[in-house]
Amino acid sequence: MDLQDPTLWVAVGFVILVAGVYRPGKKALLGMLDARIETIRGNLEEASELRRLAEQELAEYQRKQREAKKNAEDHVAHARGEAERQAREEQQKFEAVMERREQAAMEKIAQAEAEALREVRAVSIETAMAATRRLIVGRMDPERQGELVDSAVRGLRGRLH
Repeated sequence: MDLQDPTLWVAVGFVILVAGVYRPGKKALLGMLDARIETIRGNLEEASELRRLAEQELAEYQRKQREAKKNAEDHVAHARGEAERQAREEQQKFEAVMERREQAAMEKIAQAEAEALREVRAVSIETAMAATRRLIVGRMDPERQGELVDSAVRGLRGRLH
């Protein structure tokens, strides 16, 4: 080995430089690595916290969605029940109106029947009276007519006194 060889001195200088820089460099390098590890650890913890918050928000959203769906179903059920109730009420009102109309029609029919019966009776009485008059006039002689008039006048005097 030649002590005059510049390669040797470059190598020795390099080793001294590396040894001199190694201790302070090691501390600085390890400090930078530790700081980087702490930064990554902090980022992981922050990400974990954000994930936990996101999961809570998702659970809250899902709960609210279920509540909204239930409320919507309740509203639909209530509206359906209300519609059915109103339909029943309208059906009852319709039936009541139809019953009143039927009753009014039955009363009109009864009145028409009574009127027709009165007219038939009146016509029957007139016909019977006319037939009786013709029959009596045709069979009664003048002497018998006088007796009937006298009898009616006597009965009238008894009633008046």
